Amino acid sequence: MIRRVHHRGEGRGRFGPALGIFALAVLLAGLVLQLPTPALHGEGLVGILGLLTVATVLFVEFAFNPGSIRWVMVLAFGICMGSAAVATVQTGGTAVIGCYVGVGLAARRLPRLNALAVLIPTLLIVDTLILLDSENSIFVALWAGLGFAFTFMISRLARVSEEQNSRERSLIEEEKRSLAARTEAAALAERGRIAREMHDVLAHSLSALAVELEGARLLARKHRAVPELESAIERAHQHATSGLDEARAAIEALRGDDLPGPERLAALAASFASGWEVECEVEVTGKPRQLSSEARLAIYRTAQEALTNVRKHAEPKSVEMHLQYADDGTRFSVADHGNRDSPNGNGGGPLADAGAGYGVSGMRERAELLGGRLEAGPTADGYRVELWLPEADRNGAKVPA
Repeated sequence: MIRRVHHRGEGRGRFGPALGIFALAVLLAGLVLQLPTPALHGEGLVGILGLLTVATVLFVEFAFNPGSIRWVMVLAFGICMGSAAVATVQTGGTAVIGCYVGVGLAARRLPRLNALAVLIPTLLIVDTLILLDSENSIFVALWAGLGFAFTFMISRLARVSEEQNSRERSLIEEEKRSLAARTEAAALAERGRIAREMHDVLAHSLSALAVELEGARLLARKHRAVPELESAIERAHQHATSGLDEARAAIEALRGDDLPGPERLAALAASFASGWEVECEVEVTGKPRQLSSEARLAIYRTAQEALTNVRKHAEPKSVEMHLQYADDGTRFSVADHGNRDSPNGNGGGPLADAGAGYGVSGMRERAELLGGRLEAGPTADGYRVELWLPEADRNGAKVPA
């Protein structure tokens, strides 16, 4: 298997091709500005062949992006040998810079032994050319060797530095993931604790209340109490059992079970209708779409709270729930029709003694957290609560109205 060398996000595109283009530009400038000039014979032909060698390996690098160790060695050798070929006919010129580029490229992108396999032959070839031509050959060859050594060392240090930075970035990302996992685990543990507390306190209390109310209803029937008393106890019992179901649903949500949503509106309406002997209908219009878990829960909780307020403050003839999937978002409304005690919904209904509470304000806060709004107010024959939630874009952000 051919091993790739541009791993861990290394900047092969920033270093290799850029320096290769620089070497090609140096060779081209040397051929144009120095003697011998390019030709199809003699020394000019050697210069052209060297230039074409560098251009060819760079073209393959850009066009096919091989990236393996074997290919990077070919690329580095090609730049070095092409530059050395030009240097043989343009002694004392700038072509030798291309050799430095090839060595630096090898040191930067190859393992140490492979980089040395490029450095040593290139150094031997360049020093041999210097010794065969220069008057101060030994001195110039030593300087060339020092230049290659310096280039190799700096490039290796750059490689080591980038690998170290890459490892540090990986460690930071791993630490972030670990912190997120610990935070999530702590949140789940806290949610589990709250769920246990709700189960042990609230659910048990409501369950006991339902049992006591059932006993009170049977006792009222045994002693032949007035029918209104037995009916009131029956409604209180249904209210307690409904609250128990809601508490269990909240516990399931805290434990990470499926959150309730629009699909449960029909069951909620049926439970309300049977418990209070009031007609309750659900209407859905528009093309249904997938909503976020927060939006689904907001719709369901709004329905629950609105129906609770109807039980507290009204004696309606009918209740309508309407869910509309519109282009700009989702609208959900609960409207009761019939007898409502007062416009502010805090009159003397069958459960008015339970108090107004913070239901509407809680629904409004939940809607605003999702970028929506909630409106509540009297109508000609009752009361209406309307929730609007904006449609989310592809990135999950809310699209304003």
